[in-house]
Amino acid sequence: MKGFCSILVILAILGLVQGDLKLGFYTSSCPKAEKIVQDYVNKHIPNAPSLAAALIRMNFHDCFVRGCDASILLNFTSASGNQTEKVAIPNQTVRGFGFIDAIKSLVEAECPGIVSCADIIALASRDSIVATGGPSWKVPTGRRDGLLSNASEALAQIPAPFNNITVLIQNFANKNLDVKDLVLLSAAHTIGISHCPSFSNRLYNFTGVGDRDPSLDSEYADNLRSRKCRTQNDNTTKVEMDPGSRKTFDLSYYSLLLKRRGLFESDSALTRNSNTLTYINQLLQGSLQNFFSEFASSMVKMNQIEVKTGTSGEIRRNCAVVNSLRVIDPLW
Repeated sequence: MKGFCSILVILAILGLVQGDLKLGFYTSSCPKAEKIVQDYVNKHIPNAPSLAAALIRMNFHDCFVRGCDASILLNFTSASGNQTEKVAIPNQTVRGFGFIDAIKSLVEAECPGIVSCADIIALASRDSIVATGGPSWKVPTGRRDGLLSNASEALAQIPAPFNNITVLIQNFANKNLDVKDLVLLSAAHTIGISHCPSFSNRLYNFTGVGDRDPSLDSEYADNLRSRKCRTQNDNTTKVEMDPGSRKTFDLSYYSLLLKRRGLFESDSALTRNSNTLTYINQLLQGSLQNFFSEFASSMVKMNQIEVKTGTSGEIRRNCAVVNSLRVIDPLW
């Protein structure tokens, strides 16, 4: 009996620790950290729900390049010589940088130099989805911030809206995410908006001869052309990724895929592979709570991609610049 109890204790500890991350990492060093993040999110997201989609997108884009290390937040400096991830094409429409900076300032005021920007992204992403009525998931903390950021890596590693299923599966496999994770994490498109350049080729010039993408529902395509992206070069119009349900975290994204109304080629691609299509149908046949649970599991998995812990990286005092540059230029 004693040995059995010992095993249970060990399993319980393992359940709280994932890699070198653990739940409540800041319990002693900054006990109010997670509450500060949650309070700020709960104060502002109800008034700007589209930011929830922006923050989960930031979280995704950050983790896919150099791991979940807040490298997406770094600004270009002459000292580094590299254009950073922030200016790469996939990130030029990413929003929420000021939101993260504001949270970081509050946390720094409470516990200077303790809480990483990477953990703030992970926590704010989760809390913002919860604030919109979506799922919650556990966020083990203890990530450290990266020292490098390179625009070319972002362009090469972040899945693109025009990727086919083969490329998407490989992109996810490169990050130890499987086909099921691909289907589930794509469901983040159930909230938020996009801009015409991400999909207008499907409406105007799919194969280079002025044609449409035949896999896109014709009525949906007509609507997009006549009411949204009236020219191929429109780069300002905002388009819902999940029409009629963009503020609600639900299963309607998958229902639209089966109606050939996925906005991106990468959305549509999920219906043309037997494995991904099976997962879509299983999710639609299940409950909303089952979907929430499955999505949460994939988010936990994604937020462990190539994390820096221990003595790797640093705890940035300003999320936009590494600490060594703050010493050189105290204005940062």
